[in-house]
Amino acid sequence: MRRGGGRALPYLYLLPAFLFFVPFVLVPFAHTVGLSFYDWDGLTQAAFAGIDNYREALGSPLVRSAFTHALVLIFFFGLVPVLMALPLAAMSARANAPGGNALRTLIFLPQAISTVVVGVSWGWILALDGPLNAGLHALGLDWAALDWLGSFTWALPSLGMVGAWTLLGLCVALFFAGLQQIPESLYDAAAVDGAGRWRTFRAVTLPGLKGPVAVALTVTVVSALRAFDLVFVTTRGGPGTETIVPGILIYRRAFEDSRLGSAAALAVILAVVVFAATWIINRIADRKPS
Repeated sequence: MRRGGGRALPYLYLLPAFLFFVPFVLVPFAHTVGLSFYDWDGLTQAAFAGIDNYREALGSPLVRSAFTHALVLIFFFGLVPVLMALPLAAMSARANAPGGNALRTLIFLPQAISTVVVGVSWGWILALDGPLNAGLHALGLDWAALDWLGSFTWALPSLGMVGAWTLLGLCVALFFAGLQQIPESLYDAAAVDGAGRWRTFRAVTLPGLKGPVAVALTVTVVSALRAFDLVFVTTRGGPGTETIVPGILIYRRAFEDSRLGSAAALAVILAVVVFAATWIINRIADRKPS
């Protein structure tokens, strides 16, 4: 009896969160799945459409472009902050580093600001007559001044760098916390073995940060896939469709085109992609080194 109670105890701890998860996440998601099989404008009687919404979504070049742009944002939102955060966290974690706390606060600050505020601020900075171009003109770099968010070439990378700047602080905070958990004795042993900085990083630091790196990649990749507010505030998917992402496309179909069934199908596809990306990252993180 005791053993059975012991096995049930972890689930009792999860019960309060589950009571919120079911009505506010699971039930709306199930409703979205059901709605995806109908044609509905939000007002008139819904008509059953079967898998037509999914067939149309998977065959649409615009949908493919939206997910392709999301993949580009994964590079900027995920890989760039993680690669930059590793050395920054190592620098700020050094016990004798002057101003370490101030550095960490400064790096983490964008994470504490609303994404809408970030989008409005960077929209002003990257405007054709904004501070960035004004600074380039002042330095005599007129050739480098661009309409960053209005360029068919640079709009998406510009949004990507804004996202990387926003998520960098979160990655640094996660890696800094992970570095504190690595025993100092491992570094001492590496030093006794004559390991250099790169070998110590590869053999001690990186394995010790495996968990935080997986968490950081999960958060940043999901942020890239479900990006909406930053894109909506700055470009609304333009110029043309060069920065359109799944979130913007779902919004347009639901609230501009009144095609709620099609929007629901896109939302379900996006959810499946998010779940798949999360599963892959966690599987790789759980894999034991051979």
